[in-house]
Parts: sequence; C-alpha cells; structure tokens
Amino acid sequence: MKTKKITILVLLALMIVSCSEVDKLLTFTISDQTTFTVNSGLPFNSPFEAATPDVTTNSTSEFKNNNTNVDLVKDVKLEELKLSITSPADKTFSFLKSVHMYISTNANDEIELAFQDNISSTTNMLNLTCTSQKLDKYIKASSYKIRTSVTTKETLTQETTVKADMRFKVTADPF
Repeated sequence: MKTKKITILVLLALMIVSCSEVDKLLTFTISDQTTFTVNSGLPFNSPFEAATPDVTTNSTSEFKNNNTNVDLVKDVKLEELKLSITSPADKTFSFLKSVHMYISTNANDEIELAFQDNISSTTNMLNLTCTSQKLDKYIKASSYKIRTSVTTKETLTQETTVKADMRFKVTADPF
C-alpha cells in the first residue's frame, strides 16, 4: 500500500514538472513599439489624450518563427512596457504625473494595458505597471490601437516625443 502511494506521488510530480517544461518550450516573446507626442502648453493636472498611430503586428511571422500558428496561441500577456523620451534628448519624465495606456482593435473593446501613477522619475526611461489582462485577440489581430492618457504636473515648453517598447509573453498549445 505504501509503495502504491509513493508511486502515485512520483507520477504526479513527473506530470506536473513535464507540463511546465512543455509550457516553457512553447513560450516566447513578441516585441512591438510605438511613439506618441506630449504637446507643449498643455494645462497641468488635467488628463490629455496623446495620439498614437496604429501598431501593425508581425505576430503571424513571429508565430511561424516559433513553430506555432495563430490557432494554437492560448495565452498572451504584457510582460513589459517601457517608455523612453526620444526628443528632446535632455528631457526627463519629471513633468509627468501619471500615464495610462489602453489597447483595442476594430473588433475588440478597449482595455487597460499598463499604467503608472504618482510618477517621481527624474530619468528619461520609465517602466509602467502591466495589467494581467489576456491579450490573445489583440496580438492575433493584424493591427491594434494604443491610446495613451497622460496627466502632467507642469507646463511643457516644448513638445516631447516618447517611445513605448512593449514585450508580450506568448504561450501556445503543442497541437
């Protein structure tokens, strides 16, 4: 009886370890980026929508490069969203009070992607807090929209261009 229990426990442990190993083999990342501009002369402490161009995905080729296809993708989550100021070169995020970024497609509702409130950064790079939303249908689309809402804590004297680097973690089914 004791031998059966040990055997069952060992088999269960092997199954759990092998499932997580299979998931690791079928997990990869996709990176995208976009830019937006925060205009000068905006009133501070009021939200502003920064225009962001549609992001064309290369997900189909990324899926193919990772030996899978769109039908086998089961889970996509945002792993990292990093903002960096590209212009002017000496500008820091000290002007920013908060930033919220949202994702949508023509066929899917808008959901929050990442955010940062009470910003006190004095550098030109900022890592946002990623939400845990499932993003499968957005990344599988040929393109998606990013909407950026910023609140400044000071008036800008010149427009500021910000690049958003996004890294998505993708897990696919084996069959």
